Amino acid sequence: MQATQIRQKDGIFYFAGYPAKALLGKVRFISRFYGEGEEIAASRISQDDDVAQFISRIERTDHAFQRALSRAKVRQLINFYETAVTQPAIPGTVLLYTSEKLNFRADGDGGGHLADPASKYLIIDGQHRLAALHFYMQERPQDAATITVPCIIFDGRSEDFAAEMFVIINSTPTRINKSHLIDLYERVSWAAPDRKFAARMVEKLYSEGDSPLRYRINRLGGRSQRDKWVLQAELFNELHRWVRGRWRSIQLAGGSSKEVPRYYGMVRDFLKAAKGAFGDAVWGREGYMVTRPVTIKAMIRVCADLAREDDGPESGRLERWEKRLAPWSDMGRMFKDEGFYERFPAKGEVERVARIHRDLAKAAGIEVKK
Repeated sequence: MQATQIRQKDGIFYFAGYPAKALLGKVRFISRFYGEGEEIAASRISQDDDVAQFISRIERTDHAFQRALSRAKVRQLINFYETAVTQPAIPGTVLLYTSEKLNFRADGDGGGHLADPASKYLIIDGQHRLAALHFYMQERPQDAATITVPCIIFDGRSEDFAAEMFVIINSTPTRINKSHLIDLYERVSWAAPDRKFAARMVEKLYSEGDSPLRYRINRLGGRSQRDKWVLQAELFNELHRWVRGRWRSIQLAGGSSKEVPRYYGMVRDFLKAAKGAFGDAVWGREGYMVTRPVTIKAMIRVCADLAREDDGPESGRLERWEKRLAPWSDMGRMFKDEGFYERFPAKGEVERVARIHRDLAKAAGIEVKK
């Protein structure tokens, strides 16, 4: 299939035009849709398919996906397909997702050949439009055969990516900010325990009086008007990355009730030690990148590495870690705004975070976990 590779910041995805019949054979519907005397049965969802399970649970609690409204919406779309002559029937893109990493063979200028996935695509956005197209093809196969559907294809991404994108696009008319999604982890019964754990850590880092990040996290509805250093979603992603890798040991140690305060204490002490090492002339100051998102995310990774090496008692930990991070006192000039991106060259922020992580860990003699 011919496709165009699109890059936006660190993200890569694809745009393609699928003939209607071919596309309908490559997607699966999570909801049940109704036409005139027919229906599209919802696909059977594997217990191992976290993305599909997440989406189906949302749809079962969202009035927009109840049977009557679904039937009416599909009927309206079929009528539009029947009456659209010079107008495009499906002018907006349908968003598709596969966890498989698809092979893309470039032929220049962003274009190339994109392989199809072995399994069917999950529809992130466009289920009603494709359901209507299915029934329209039953009624008017010749007309439907002339329709090519514009599609955006996301491949090889984590379940978090697909689930969050679905919520942002579909769950409310006003769109959900990713920061709201993190707040919602405490309110939805199906949210994974490791995500709830990371969300609670973010909450404590934002609100606790001894947190170096108190009121510095940019979250929706935050009361403080002080300058923000990092988005809640970015901080959550780094903490969740750490927690997910340690989840088995966290469960064995007592779970969230015991381990959230312990992990919060480690991050708190680490950031205090980092502040002491960089000094007041650098920490949180204009003209320096030490408390910008790219560096904060890298420091959380160093914190995870150091916590793995030094799992000693909380008593005396701050002093121990201040000694470990003392070499950072000579690195302040590296984090000046001017020339920062030349000193830490990278293709994008993901690579730059990894670069800063390695450099900070090396300076402090901390082994980076592979």
